[in-house]
Amino acid sequence: MIKDTQKDLPLYLAFTPIILLMLLLFYNVQYVYGDDATSGANQFALLFVGFLAALIGFRRGISFDVMMEAIYRNIKTTSGAILILLFVGALAGTWLISGIVPTMIYYGMKILNPTFFLAVSVVISALISLATGSSWGTTATIGIALMGIGRGMGINEAAIAGAVISGAYFGDKISPMSDTTNLAAAMAEIDLFKHIRYMLNTTAPSIILTIIIFTVMGFFIDRHGEMQGLDILSGIKNTFHITPLLLLVPAVVIFLIIKKVEPVFALLIGTVLGGIAAAIFQPEIIKGIVGVKSETLTITQTYKGVMDAIIGDVNIHTDNTVLNDLFHSKGMGGMLNTIFLILSAMVFGGVLESIGALESISKALLRVARGDFGVFFATTVTCILFNGTVSDQYLAIVVPGKMFKKAFDDKGLAPENLSRTLEDSGTVTSVLFPWNTGGAYNSGVLGVATAAYLPFALFNIISPLMTLLFAGFKIRIKKINN
Repeated sequence: MIKDTQKDLPLYLAFTPIILLMLLLFYNVQYVYGDDATSGANQFALLFVGFLAALIGFRRGISFDVMMEAIYRNIKTTSGAILILLFVGALAGTWLISGIVPTMIYYGMKILNPTFFLAVSVVISALISLATGSSWGTTATIGIALMGIGRGMGINEAAIAGAVISGAYFGDKISPMSDTTNLAAAMAEIDLFKHIRYMLNTTAPSIILTIIIFTVMGFFIDRHGEMQGLDILSGIKNTFHITPLLLLVPAVVIFLIIKKVEPVFALLIGTVLGGIAAAIFQPEIIKGIVGVKSETLTITQTYKGVMDAIIGDVNIHTDNTVLNDLFHSKGMGGMLNTIFLILSAMVFGGVLESIGALESISKALLRVARGDFGVFFATTVTCILFNGTVSDQYLAIVVPGKMFKKAFDDKGLAPENLSRTLEDSGTVTSVLFPWNTGGAYNSGVLGVATAAYLPFALFNIISPLMTLLFAGFKIRIKKINN
């Protein structure tokens, strides 16, 4: 981390940009734009406060080049996420017009019970994420389908998104194929499977408690527009050609992710297969998109219909108003605001890093850490702080991991305590911040504002609290000499 060569940045100056940003974001969401704040207002707030933070750096002799170097480095780390977002938008478009998502919704509504839908969504998402090692891949595939099924049942979409995210991050957190799981183990210099086994001490109670809460919620949650089950099923059937063969496409994508094919390539293949499926199974849908009334489609017309779904807005009209709202895709263009948000967050985080604000705050936390619990608390808060400022979950694992390793060693705490804390607080809380790559991505993919699904992302909220609970009561805290 880059820092002032003279002395650490005073704590009040380190906190000033963060507090100002929080106030601006709160004002944008609460009083002016609501959920539409991510369409531009929050992005400018990040850039504006980043500029003010840069002024602090200039006053302390930090050059513009140093700040830009940190910004470039941050943006470079998000290039993969940006590509994935673009391909998720493309995939969502072809999976809609091909009937893949409607087919998953159709069969899902016939099988799943509305009362237990939220709890089942947690379990399904957890299993897919555990198998693939990717929370993002889970939300982009089965997550989209579960959102459609739940909306068709009239269940609160924020609750559905929270259930999907909870399950997806549980699986990501304990999967040996997950990049964050491997990264946390590497930072603590511990065997991967020892890390996973030790992490289950806090992760298992967290996911069990999450499932219990969602199960109870299922009996009381307001299902607005109560089911209209038969109308929705018939509306899907009358609009799309429904066949189990369409389920082969998501099966192929999930298989590729399990086989550790790069997500970008897996999503690209899924997009192409979706376009081919649209040409084979849904010619009438393509005719509606391109405005063709002839009996047959030319290759050019089919290509244009698929490309329109990949790059822009597509609305599939049915005889059911619920489905009209549901069968809408924005394609790659719909992801641009999210990408803008990520880039703006990287500018803000890069400036804070370069002026030494994050280092100053972290050192202050270490100074007040007392006893074993103090080290756990300081690590947890720092991981969450990095997710809320640097806006990248990888940095929220790497930097605190490097910073606190010696502190854990000095306290005689086994390295698996550090790796578990990094995952419990760094991996899962990234999705709770709208300007973090995790929060921006999942909000964009699931179509639900981060502020809306945040109260329902139960696993992501419970996990850091669980790790502090275990530390406070000295439950399963392994010492080096144990």
